Amino acid sequence: MLYEKILEYREELFDDLNRLLSIESVDGARDGDCAAALDFILKRAEDFGLTAERVTAKSAHVDLGKGGRLCGVLSHLDVVPAGNNWTVNPYALTERDGRLYGRGVADDKGAALVNLYCLRALKEMGIEGRNTLRAIYGTAEETGMSDMDGYFAQKRLPDLAFTPDSEYGVCYAEKGILQLEVSTPTNEAKVLSQFHAGKAINAVPDLAYVMLDSSGYDKQLLMRLADASEGNFEFNYTIDGLMIISRGKAAHACEPQKGFNAAAALIDLITHAYDVYEIGALSSFIDYAINCETNGRSLGLKMSDAVSGALTVNLGNVHIEGTEARAQFDIRYPVTVNGDYVLRQFRSVAENNHLTVRVLHHDRPLYVEKDSELVRLLADAYRTVTGEDAPLYTTGGGTYARKLGGKGVAFGPNFRDDDIRMHNADESVDKENFLRHMQICFEALYRLYTLE
Repeated sequence: MLYEKILEYREELFDDLNRLLSIESVDGARDGDCAAALDFILKRAEDFGLTAERVTAKSAHVDLGKGGRLCGVLSHLDVVPAGNNWTVNPYALTERDGRLYGRGVADDKGAALVNLYCLRALKEMGIEGRNTLRAIYGTAEETGMSDMDGYFAQKRLPDLAFTPDSEYGVCYAEKGILQLEVSTPTNEAKVLSQFHAGKAINAVPDLAYVMLDSSGYDKQLLMRLADASEGNFEFNYTIDGLMIISRGKAAHACEPQKGFNAAAALIDLITHAYDVYEIGALSSFIDYAINCETNGRSLGLKMSDAVSGALTVNLGNVHIEGTEARAQFDIRYPVTVNGDYVLRQFRSVAENNHLTVRVLHHDRPLYVEKDSELVRLLADAYRTVTGEDAPLYTTGGGTYARKLGGKGVAFGPNFRDDDIRMHNADESVDKENFLRHMQICFEALYRLYTLE
């Protein structure tokens, strides 16, 4: 079975993965490291005798073959910040109890290297292809996919493509993604002087803190409220006032119900003790319109469809200090829903509270027919390796597939029974699942390469 040959490269691939994970490629915060991650891939491609090209500052591709149809596999080299509560070094490959740990091992550096090694293996095996395989790499997927906007402004769309940046089997639909910022013209809170939470809009914040100019009586009241809540709070007096630290559990914004939002819990706590003028209009809005919900009910946005499921809302970050007061939200809405309606409804609720709403990013939903040539090919590749039928599913996640004009889908690399802790501390994959993905990805690329 040809796909088993890719496993001969696993030890060298793991060495490269350790080096790639060591690069802290967080878009916007460490752009130099993002460039270094791209350079690493391009250098390894050249080492393997493949054709590599840097297209923009944030994108590149590696080719195998010429002519025929252009078949793409897309992956990203940027990662979300490591965050807190890791039990291993997030920026190294650690193997423990049959699992591989590191920021990006599941999302998406592991798959990115597998793509490259599959092209290498096909070349070194001397397989004759009818089409051109193109592994496309970006470094701004986690921050809105501007990398692919720039890339496809210069390069044509593939005829067929997939992105291993989700789960197995084949994801034929992705919810719309609407990311918004809510702010006040001035911060007029009388008691609340600082509030900080979250580093990535597409992740549930696991840590938040607030500074309050409060009395000892306030502290006693807040502590009693904290005891009655589900949150995990710590109280400290500082020279600037009372600091309350809230600890939660991180999760991906596409499944915020799997986490515990430290920021939302902290706002819920303080709004039980203070009036609007004491904590400000922004905190009051978050409590009224979001609170600890993830389904959009208080915003008037609770909805779902049979294709992709329910709308979700994630409070990604909050920044209140000095004259600034802003918060950012990530909304994933069903594929049959009009995103403009979602925006109008959200804006209506915010403006009724005298707040300003700014659209940070908006990706429309993706839908590909289940019986399309691409879906059938990928499902067959999955069946060949696993002996099982590939589930066809939808996701609230956002992948490069939505940048492919209906010619691409998400396919792998992770398995549903594997707790990969995406966007959370101790991101990891089961090693045997990783090796199985290597085989499935190779089989899929082999089929695209030789497709008539």
